[in-house]
Amino acid sequence: MKQWRRRWTYEIPLAIGDALGEVLVVQLAALLDRLTVRKVIAFIPVVILVLAYYHRIPIPPELMLVGDFLAYIDIFSVLILLGALSRVTTMLFVLKQAAARIAKFAGKVAAHLPGRDVRHRRQRGAATRPHRKPERSEDDRALGGVWDQAAFA
Repeated sequence: MKQWRRRWTYEIPLAIGDALGEVLVVQLAALLDRLTVRKVIAFIPVVILVLAYYHRIPIPPELMLVGDFLAYIDIFSVLILLGALSRVTTMLFVLKQAAARIAKFAGKVAAHLPGRDVRHRRQRGAATRPHRKPERSEDDRALGGVWDQAAFA
């Protein structure tokens, strides 16, 4: 009798509590981790159909159309994505053309600028040509070197 009482007062309620905890906490958390917005939206038409075939609750046709729209949400999202991608490719094409025109314009401007002559460059350590001193004129020689540079020094 004591075993029977222990089993029905402790073991069976604990087993039921463990099973409820497993189902309502652990498995529900795992289900919510896998649940996405897309799955919820896809499940709404199923709920509407179940309610429609349950004859006690009348459902207006507008609600059925909403269910159809939600069923086709994947098609609408693909069409929206294709529209956005076509706009992006158009913008990239325009940007590519603008970049090509800017590069062409820059090339034309660079071609018309006077360039530096780099064909006859001197080496950095190369000696320069000695400059000739101007010859002394007859007037300078006649005065006997008064205008000589040495006289001013």
